[in-house]
Amino acid sequence: MSVRYRRFGVDEIEEVGKVHAQAFNGFLATTGGAPLVDVDNAEEWKLAWERDRRSVFQHMTESEGESWLAERDGEVIGYARSLLREGVLNLTDFFVLPGHQTGSIGKTLLQHAFNPKGVAGRVVIATTSVAAQARYLKSGMVPRCPICDFKRQAESVAFETDLTIEPMAAEPETFEILSRIDRVTLGYRRDVDHRWLLDDRPGYLYRRGLEPMGYGYVGQRAGPFALLDPDDFPAVLAHAENETAQIDGDLLLVTPLVNSAAVHYLLDRGFKMDGRSLTLLMSDEPRGRLDRYVIGSPGFFV
Repeated sequence: MSVRYRRFGVDEIEEVGKVHAQAFNGFLATTGGAPLVDVDNAEEWKLAWERDRRSVFQHMTESEGESWLAERDGEVIGYARSLLREGVLNLTDFFVLPGHQTGSIGKTLLQHAFNPKGVAGRVVIATTSVAAQARYLKSGMVPRCPICDFKRQAESVAFETDLTIEPMAAEPETFEILSRIDRVTLGYRRDVDHRWLLDDRPGYLYRRGLEPMGYGYVGQRAGPFALLDPDDFPAVLAHAENETAQIDGDLLLVTPLVNSAAVHYLLDRGFKMDGRSLTLLMSDEPRGRLDRYVIGSPGFFV
C-alpha cells in the first residue's frame, strides 16, 4: 500500500510518541542496549509518557515549525518534526519504525520537515546511526560535537562563587536578558521555549554584580544552562545539584563534550556517562558557542 504524508497536531502526539519509543528501542537494540520503555506495557508506557514526554511533545508540536508523519493503512510508521527560531530550523525528532526504513519514507519526511529553502540555517541533535548520519551528511549537515548524558543521585555540595543567583520571573526584562545570552551561545532568540521551560521547571539568572552572566533551569529535568563565562559552570552546576538534592532525585545533564568546564566538573563529581545517549550535534554551518552550554533534558532540541 502507498504511504500517506500529512501534518499532525497535538491530539496525535501520544501515538507519535510511541513511534519515537519503538524506533529508538530498535536503534538501541543494534548497539546491544536495553529498551528505554516497553511500549506494549500499558502501565510502564503511561508512566513514562506522563513523566518524561507529554509536556515536551505538546510544546514542540504547538510551536512554530513543521510536524509531519507518514502512515500506511492508517498506521503511523514514521514522523519528523522541527522548530523554527529566528530563521533557524531545529530538527527535534525524526524516526521511522523498524521494518519500514527502506525506500524514500525518511527522505520524504525530511523534505517536509527539514527543508533548507527559505531558512537561515539548520541544526539537529542526531543519533549515531550510520543510516541517519549518511542521510544528514547528504543533506549538507556537518558534525560539530558529540553530546552525552551525565547522571548521578544529587547530593548537597559546597561551592564558592561571586555570582548572584536569583530566581527567574517571566517578565519582559528577563526575556531580553535571555535573548542576549542565547544569541551568543546558540545564535538565535527563543522566547517561546523559555516560556515553556519556566512553566516546566525552576529557572535562575546568574549575575556578576549587575551584569547578567547566564541562566539555568534546575530539577530532575534540568537544563538548559547558558553562561557567558564557561569558568562559572562548576558553581552553577553545584547549585543545580543542591537544588535537586532537596527533592532527593537524580540529576541528568545533557552535555556537549566540547564544554570542557562542565565535563571535568561532572566527572570529578562522580557523574556517570550513559553510552546509550551519545548523539552528535550537526548543523549546516558553525553556530553559537556550545562550550558555554548544557542542553535541556530531555535533549530533543538545542
